[in-house]
Amino acid sequence: METTGPFLLLALAASIGLIILLSGRFKLHPFLAIVVSTFAFGLAAMGIGAAAGSDKPYVDDLGGTVADGFGSILMSIGLVIIFGTIIGKVLERTGAAVTLADAVLKVIGRRHPAIAMSLMGWVVSIPVFCDSGYVVLSPLQRSIARKTGKNPVVLGTALATGLYASHTFVPPTPGPIAAAGNVGIGADGLIWVILFGIPVSLVATLAGLAWALRRTGNLESALPQAEQTFEEYKAQFDRIPGLGRAVTPILVPILLMAVGSVAAFPSGDGTLVDGSLGDVLGDLGAPVNALLIGVVLALALLPVRRDAEVLTTWVGEGLSDAAVILVITGAGGAFGAVIKATPTADYIKTLIGDGSAVAGPVALVVLFALAALLKTAQGSTTAALIITSTLAQPLLPALGLDTMMGGIPIGQVLAVMAIGAGAMVVSHVNDSYFWVVTQFSGMSVSTAYRAQTAATLVQGVSALAVVLVLGVALL
Repeated sequence: METTGPFLLLALAASIGLIILLSGRFKLHPFLAIVVSTFAFGLAAMGIGAAAGSDKPYVDDLGGTVADGFGSILMSIGLVIIFGTIIGKVLERTGAAVTLADAVLKVIGRRHPAIAMSLMGWVVSIPVFCDSGYVVLSPLQRSIARKTGKNPVVLGTALATGLYASHTFVPPTPGPIAAAGNVGIGADGLIWVILFGIPVSLVATLAGLAWALRRTGNLESALPQAEQTFEEYKAQFDRIPGLGRAVTPILVPILLMAVGSVAAFPSGDGTLVDGSLGDVLGDLGAPVNALLIGVVLALALLPVRRDAEVLTTWVGEGLSDAAVILVITGAGGAFGAVIKATPTADYIKTLIGDGSAVAGPVALVVLFALAALLKTAQGSTTAALIITSTLAQPLLPALGLDTMMGGIPIGQVLAVMAIGAGAMVVSHVNDSYFWVVTQFSGMSVSTAYRAQTAATLVQGVSALAVVLVLGVALL
């Protein structure tokens, strides 16, 4: 091990570099980039083991290991991703996302439009992809800019950063769900990712808002005046749902998962709620079941005339969005399985001894830096979340991030938060969201770099600071 360990680390570093090169430089889809790099690392590990005279190859069955890793991660988290994506698509297409935005605007008031845009973005992007959310809310941004006289760049940056924060940290958005599954957080522990993701994402949202208010007021936008008011935009939906119906598909699954987790919390010789009631609450709170209930509640928002377009096309769009996330997640699981099949983690343990050198907060910074590198190189926040969490999972014990606290997988949860913070840094020209923001806000590329790109850097660093404070206190 002492002789082959350095070569395994070099092979792993090279495979990570290959992912960055293929997806960033050559624009290969992240799924193929991960698969190619997985096989490259597996073959290298087999060669290293053979050269060292190992009795058993480091990766005994490369194809089987890849297939098992791909299937096992999808088995644990695949339906959760699909259900969450369908909920988001239905909320988007029925106008429920606009209802949520309108409610935030009424609470905050039109005297503080940037704050309203930021918070409505945070709310809407919990179930809806941030780029879709920006498209949905852009008419509101234009009409408010005209009505209040506020700089569209300020409003656009506030909206973009609010959407970006919850998209990165708070399930049921697929990215953090996949990252949680990759680091070994079971479906029953997903509620902890939500509970920690909410405050971390709110800090990131406020950081983005502060940047928008203080640093973008002098930037110019080519955004024309709004062609329609917000009320006119809402009128294009046949029958927009009320606030209660719009929030139910999001709120009910979260409450069910929270109740299920509380019921299963250890208490004495059993759990907080024992017996048949505890079993029922546990079943309802299982993320797959809770989100399926959310899907049913979302389908209740569909128009009375449920024709083929509504029942097939809308749900099909949600499945198409989920498919990309699923295949990247599966590829990430395969990469993690191959890493586990090698003694790489054991060698890292010998390097760090008792783990005091890189355990806890320092390890969180390492995960942040790796996610930031992947995000900046290849553009996709979701891909950065999935790839980094895949690489991190077999190394968490060596990094001191397998800590439990009262039944909470605190080390793994904070690892997801640190990876999410890194996956925000930074949104620039290789990120599709960057172009959505620039086009719908009327920003030039140079303006967007000073507004959107700089804001995402501030958001990621601010989120990391919160995670490090939590790490010092809880690890």
